[in-house]
Amino acid sequence: MTVATTTRPPDLLAALDRLSGDEKHEPAALSTLDVLWVLYDRVLRVDPTNPEDPGRDRFLLSKGHGPAAFYAVLATRGFFPLNWLDDMGGPDSRFGYHPDRNLIPGVEISSGSLGHGLPLAVGTALGLRAQGFTAPHVYVLVGDAELDEGSNHEAIAYAGATGLRNLTAIVIDNRSATHGWPGGIASRFTVNGWESETVDGRDHDEIAEALLRPATDRPHVLVARVEPKF
Repeated sequence: MTVATTTRPPDLLAALDRLSGDEKHEPAALSTLDVLWVLYDRVLRVDPTNPEDPGRDRFLLSKGHGPAAFYAVLATRGFFPLNWLDDMGGPDSRFGYHPDRNLIPGVEISSGSLGHGLPLAVGTALGLRAQGFTAPHVYVLVGDAELDEGSNHEAIAYAGATGLRNLTAIVIDNRSATHGWPGGIASRFTVNGWESETVDGRDHDEIAEALLRPATDRPHVLVARVEPKF
């Protein structure tokens, strides 16, 4: 039996412990924690001291319900002081139950209304390509149930048809989708020309290896399987 290499640093867990008030969405937040940490620790080319750098990679959290893990990762990586986390949902807090790009450094989109992030990521990748950027990459994290929203299917088809090689979608699969696809989630993307991989969503090395693999001439989807949602 393979043991997943999950190493969550103590400072990340301490940051997460500072957040309270959204226990309803705690499972949603925890389902994303390991992928988010790997992205910000090993993959994304971003500078916490210059979060608006035009040459940065873009990360879009489409799975905007339960953003506590996202907030904790950003704080741990130095985008803002840790003590900002202590009043989540308070009347004067920057941190609502959905992330707000106008209030929180490092947040690219205001999300929470599910089904918007993947179309926005396609538009962002197209915009970067139109401006002549070759280095920045666009990553978007969605939930498996979020793929029930029809807007995602138009985005998947368009990204495949236009060969958006600077786009990676990460699907957190906790088996919560109402519908499904013959052959699994990845098949919904590959039929439209995407490259796909399925990994253990708790194995940091496996996630990093898949995300750091050299890009092809097609968009890439990573299906990260975690424990089922009950």
